[in-house]
Amino acid sequence: MKIDTHIQEKLRHLRLTGILQTLQIRIEQAEKSQSGYMEFLMTLLEDEYERRQSGSLLKRLKKAGFEEEKTLEGFDFAFNPQIPAKRIKQLANCSYIENRQNIFLLGPVGVGKSHIAQALGHMACRMGYDVLYSKAAEMFRHIHGGRADNSWERRIKAYTASDLLVIDDFGLKPLTQVQTDDFYEVIQVRYMKRSIIFTGNRSIEDWQGLFPDPVIANSAMDRIAHNAHQIVMTGESYRNKGRGKEQ
Repeated sequence: MKIDTHIQEKLRHLRLTGILQTLQIRIEQAEKSQSGYMEFLMTLLEDEYERRQSGSLLKRLKKAGFEEEKTLEGFDFAFNPQIPAKRIKQLANCSYIENRQNIFLLGPVGVGKSHIAQALGHMACRMGYDVLYSKAAEMFRHIHGGRADNSWERRIKAYTASDLLVIDDFGLKPLTQVQTDDFYEVIQVRYMKRSIIFTGNRSIEDWQGLFPDPVIANSAMDRIAHNAHQIVMTGESYRNKGRGKEQ
């Protein structure tokens, strides 16, 4: 059976391109299997649903701005038994996002923190959450640039609106007062509302020393560390395995 051009036009007009792409094949399959009307309709709806889900995922991944497409499936946990693989995989269900909790991935350079952080972000995208990824230095530069063109509030909002914010390489060096103010603005808006994943080379006990003002330091750490998951990754460098440039 050849699909009528009017049907094709109607499907395009209704933006049912998932159905349009598979309709001819589904008709032939239905004729061979003699499937009922309801079964045929459900198959067409599943085709359309899968197309839209796939399209939405691609949009979320693009919006997230990951450096590379990193997944938990693509991480070799076996190379380093000191990495708490079970805890990390448990976080893949994204319950921490529903519970408005943060995650700290801490440890020396090269153990795979950036890979895991982006992989958890990738999983969140797959589960329908909006994610934003940024290196800490890039985030601070971007927000600071808003002071020059009066877009500061809009730029701050970019880091507070997503369900999950991934801040990579936090604390490589102490924060300036301006960076502290911007960071505090981001975390106080997100506090108990939306989750953050941090990666850093310093232990959490050393983070307070990154802030120039001890009062702000205490308040900031209280907010980001409250009820957070802290995962320390040590052991053999992932880079030495030739599997990418992870931190």
